Amino acid sequence: QLFGELDYVREAKNCERFRALYGGWEDVVVPQACTSLTRKKVLIMEWVEGTKGPWIGSDGIEMVRIGLRCSTDQLLRTGLFHADPHRGNLLRTPKGHLAVIDYGMMADIPESDRYGLIGLVLGLKNKDIALATENLLSLGFLEDTTQVDILVPRLRKAIKNSTGGTNKASDLSFSQLQVELDDISRDNLLKFKIPPYITIIIRSLTILEGFALSVDPNFRLIRGAYPYILKQLLSPEGLEQTPKALDKLLVRLLTVNGEKKEVEWGRLRQLLQLAETASKSYDPSKDNDDNKGSVSRKTVDLFLKFMTSKTGLFLKEPLVHELAEAIDGMASIGESNLLRMSRGIIRPLPGGNGPINKKRMVEIRAVIEVLQSALSVDDDADKRGIDRLEVVRGLTQELLLILNDPSRRELVEPILEEVTSVIQMVAVEVLEIRSSRAIRDVLGLVEARS
Repeated sequence: QLFGELDYVREAKNCERFRALYGGWEDVVVPQACTSLTRKKVLIMEWVEGTKGPWIGSDGIEMVRIGLRCSTDQLLRTGLFHADPHRGNLLRTPKGHLAVIDYGMMADIPESDRYGLIGLVLGLKNKDIALATENLLSLGFLEDTTQVDILVPRLRKAIKNSTGGTNKASDLSFSQLQVELDDISRDNLLKFKIPPYITIIIRSLTILEGFALSVDPNFRLIRGAYPYILKQLLSPEGLEQTPKALDKLLVRLLTVNGEKKEVEWGRLRQLLQLAETASKSYDPSKDNDDNKGSVSRKTVDLFLKFMTSKTGLFLKEPLVHELAEAIDGMASIGESNLLRMSRGIIRPLPGGNGPINKKRMVEIRAVIEVLQSALSVDDDADKRGIDRLEVVRGLTQELLLILNDPSRRELVEPILEEVTSVIQMVAVEVLEIRSSRAIRDVLGLVEARS
């Protein structure tokens, strides 16, 4: 790596690759390398005017935000990672843009490793031993599973220590995480090793974290990264199809046992709760966002886009089945209550009053409550109801504007078509459930009489 950094031809090529990916961003500046004049020991590139960090006040926070968004995109979308974002390599231009220079230390991180790392962190955080083990092996931390029972608790403890004991991902300190991982790797009892690119990622994020803390001691990098991580996971941009590694991770996270047969409603609720936190107005220096009204629209919008996109396509079949089951269950509860209140006079239609999956209904209700809370902007019950109506009214007005604007209507038509398709499929399945139950009831009566 050291000799690679001294090869300026290689650095110029790295610069041009990075420029092709991020030079078009409106708030990022990537200098142009003059490859025709560059030699192995001589590097010629465009001069960039700017001031080195750390920067003071709101300007500093904005620079960190841009750096976070860029780093997250490198880690999740492109895989071309700038591994040396120290204060001499990041400049604030006179126009308030972030200039990135020095491309000697770069890393190409494979797609499978990028999403595998996220899977590992989620597995440790959610106490999903199977998911954590699977990614520990695939990422190269372990060579076999014989020491997983020892390593997983150690890693979970390392993450807890790195959050200052809170065990909240939003409080994670990358500098402390590096210390904790180094301690584990020095333990002779464990055959544990840290892959080089993991060290590069943590080092880079530690440098960025230092920038943030120098501006605001309460700034938390993970909190600041929420919007970009979630957007790239649930609605990846610039990709014609969902990366296989991302598809595998989402299927593993959001369906029971990764089998695409049942929705993992608890995980979906967790993602929605994170999405409710993730908005541009979200302050990474605070635990809670005061501007919940602006967040609510983003939560609902992100949820709908994900559920109706190619990325969320794997959830369509189990979602239809479970929504149909829940609707049938709610209808059966109503029929049962009506039967009891009328003392058996009003009986359900054939196929009615079926079994009720209470667990499934509780899980779905919890997800609905998250979406409902996204439309709440006040803790007071009366005000919350009024505010919710205001948000709904705003959504209705926006919908009318979309319907009257051909260009905007074209953008949302695929989503509306997909929603309509799901509603139709749910209705058909509810009828099928009730029809098949009615047939079984009739056949049961015939058999009993014979």
